[in-house]
Amino acid sequence: MAKMTVEDLPLEGKKVLMRVDFNVPIKDGVVGDDNRIVAALPTINYVIDHGGRAILFSHLGRIKKEEDKPGLSLRPVAERLSNLLNKPVTFVPVTEGKQLEDAISQMNNGDVLLVQNTRYEDVKDGEYVKRESGNDPELGKYWASLGDVFVNDAFGTAHRAHASNVGIAQAIGAGKSGVGFLMEKEIKFLGDAVDNPVRPFVAILGGAKVSDKIGVIDHLLDKADKIIIGGGMAYTFYAAKGIKTGNSLVEKDKIDVAKQIMDKAGDKLVLPIDNVVADAFKNDANTKVVEGDIDDGWMALDIGPKTIELYKSVLADAKTVVWNGPMGVFEMSNFAKGTLEIGKFLGTLTGATTIVGGGDSTAAAKQLGIADRLSHISTGGGASLTYLEGKELPGIAAISEK
Repeated sequence: MAKMTVEDLPLEGKKVLMRVDFNVPIKDGVVGDDNRIVAALPTINYVIDHGGRAILFSHLGRIKKEEDKPGLSLRPVAERLSNLLNKPVTFVPVTEGKQLEDAISQMNNGDVLLVQNTRYEDVKDGEYVKRESGNDPELGKYWASLGDVFVNDAFGTAHRAHASNVGIAQAIGAGKSGVGFLMEKEIKFLGDAVDNPVRPFVAILGGAKVSDKIGVIDHLLDKADKIIIGGGMAYTFYAAKGIKTGNSLVEKDKIDVAKQIMDKAGDKLVLPIDNVVADAFKNDANTKVVEGDIDDGWMALDIGPKTIELYKSVLADAKTVVWNGPMGVFEMSNFAKGTLEIGKFLGTLTGATTIVGGGDSTAAAKQLGIADRLSHISTGGGASLTYLEGKELPGIAAISEK
């Protein structure tokens, strides 16, 4: 890859600033799911094993007022990270100032320090000022001044220009920043899938709204052999085809866009041929399976059995698959079957590169226990979508070239 990596940087005796993605669920002071912390361990271990002093930055949640801060402290993350590394992790409860500077100056080679939630900087003196999420250049310069080199291993925030990723990378100077192993892996899998896929290349795109995925569909039409559509956005395409949609989710202002996509796509676009419809948006609603028109008072909440078989037949000989978004209302158990069946089938593909991104798709893969049978589960839903759109990711663009 064209960007420098952690392996290109001098680490021995250096203060290594690292942007990680520790945006994890915390309840009652305990980390609920440590997958993102575990994902950062290879890069952290590499830095400390090579004599670096690891100074970690991460955001957690959104902070818009002072009252948000206590519940979004990274202290529980420091405790979990310490257990995973089997060594002490110094937690500094502030994001700037003498306490932080002193703690960094006292570090020895191989030590690990975690700075308080970077989004504490978004609120100052009760005002919502967005210093972190607005990429305040002075904040980026300050954080950069605390270290010698910078490693960005937070793919989940790579699509956003924040002070803790873009700001530090720009301020620390040329030749002093690189990506970590997780970021490198994400770029490799997504980059190869989109730009150099082994064919047939099939994209599975689900989710509620066409508007969220227009750019992705448009970009992938030039790359993929087939694009399977599921989720609520399928019914905007139904409306564009003149099929009755009943009370299903339809973005009326995107019907013309859906027509244009279908004209461009030809037979590349694969839509549901039957649907599980319900008479209310709730798990215990009355349901039936219908083909074609959906009557008034009924809404499509999942793909039907014939569609599941159709989609499996499209996927059967695929050599590259990218999946982002559920096939139905996955959070309701009675409308999760389409998503789970597609996930289960992906787990049976042999000799194929299978890449999953997005919260519901990832949750389905984990629920099915097929995560280890997939080639890659992306840690960044929004970032992977931006990448699939063919757009530049600011967090990667700011890293030094080799």
